[in-house]
Amino acid sequence: MTDAIVPLISLIALEVILGIDNIIFISILADKLPESQRGSLRFWGIALAMVMRLGLLAFISWILKLDQTLFTLMDIDFSGKGLILILGGLFLIYKSTKEIYYKTEVANQDLQNETPKKSSFGRLLSEVIILDLVFSIDSIITAVGMVQELWVMYTAVIATVIIMLVASGPISGFIRKHPSFKILALCFLMMIGVALLAEGFHLEIPKGYIYFSMAFAFLVDIIQMKTVPSSHTRS
Repeated sequence: MTDAIVPLISLIALEVILGIDNIIFISILADKLPESQRGSLRFWGIALAMVMRLGLLAFISWILKLDQTLFTLMDIDFSGKGLILILGGLFLIYKSTKEIYYKTEVANQDLQNETPKKSSFGRLLSEVIILDLVFSIDSIITAVGMVQELWVMYTAVIATVIIMLVASGPISGFIRKHPSFKILALCFLMMIGVALLAEGFHLEIPKGYIYFSMAFAFLVDIIQMKTVPSSHTRS
C-alpha cells in the first residue's frame, strides 16, 4: 500500500498537467454560451472525461492493443493510438486556428454589425467529447506505462477530475477577464495539436519543451499586463 503512494501522487500530478489542456479548451468554448450555461458545459465536459477514462480502464486490454501496428506506410508504422492522435491533433489545430480567427476577425465584424453569432450547447458539448476521447486514450496509455495496479489508476482519474472541476471555474474566469491570455491559450492548444500530430507519426516532441515555452510566454504576458497600465499613468 505504501509503495503505491508515490506512483499515485506522480500519476495524479501528470494527469492534472495533461488535464489543463482539457480545461482551457472547454473554458474557451464555454465563452460562446450564455452565462447560465457556461458552468454546465464545464461540468459535463469534465465529468464525461472522467466517465470515458474510467470506462476505458475497464477495457484496459483493448486499450493496450491500440499500440500495436495496424499497417505501415512509407516506412512509418501506424497503430490505432497513432491514428487517434493524428485525427485529434488535426482537430485541435483546426479548432484553435478557427477560434483565433474568430477572436481576431469575425468578432470585430460582429461588433460592427452588432449581431454576434450564438452557438448551441449540444454542438459545443459534442466538440468537447471528441477531444475528451483523444486525451482520455492518451492519458490511459500513459497511466498504464507508469503503474501496474488498476486501483491506483482509478483513484488517480477520480482525484484528477475533482481537481479539474475545482480549477475550471477560476481558470475560465481568468481567461475571460484577460482576452490576451485567451489568444495565448489558443496558441497553446495549437502547439498541443502539433505535438499530438507529431506523436502519431512517431516524431516525439518532449512535452516539457512545450509547457516550458508556454509558461515563459505566460510570464511575459503577466509582466506586460502589469507594466502597460503604469506606462499609461506616466504618460
